[in-house]
Amino acid sequence: MIKAYSSTIITVPVDQVWERVRNFNGLPNWHPAATDSRIEDGRANGEVGCIRNFALTDGSGRIRETLLSISDPDRTLSYDMLPGGPLPFVNYVAKMKFSAITDREETFAEWWADFEAGDGQTDHWHQFVEKDVFLGGYAALEASFKS
Repeated sequence: MIKAYSSTIITVPVDQVWERVRNFNGLPNWHPAATDSRIEDGRANGEVGCIRNFALTDGSGRIRETLLSISDPDRTLSYDMLPGGPLPFVNYVAKMKFSAITDREETFAEWWADFEAGDGQTDHWHQFVEKDVFLGGYAALEASFKS
């Protein structure tokens, strides 16, 4: 089992960061790998159990993820990745958490994922998720407030 984890400080107040990230269908608004997102089956965006279906910007295919939990008081959400997409991930479950850094109006952001690499390239996918997906996503999230 791969256990990926990344954390960072985002120089934006936590309430603003959480408002952007809690929009489950809004991933293309801040993550550079995602585009053309929609919620399937007429479910409400942000409803536990809804499935977001988004295209990857590199054109390699679409990813489907289920919102497993969301908590505004805790500023957390968790989701899983459904099989059948372009990535060889098995049993992928992720969680994001955002906390206030109270002495300077910034955000401490954490992102975890547990999964297996269906193609056996454990080290490659571990680094890819931590660096490209998580840290790359956080850098783009912070930049989205400056544009």
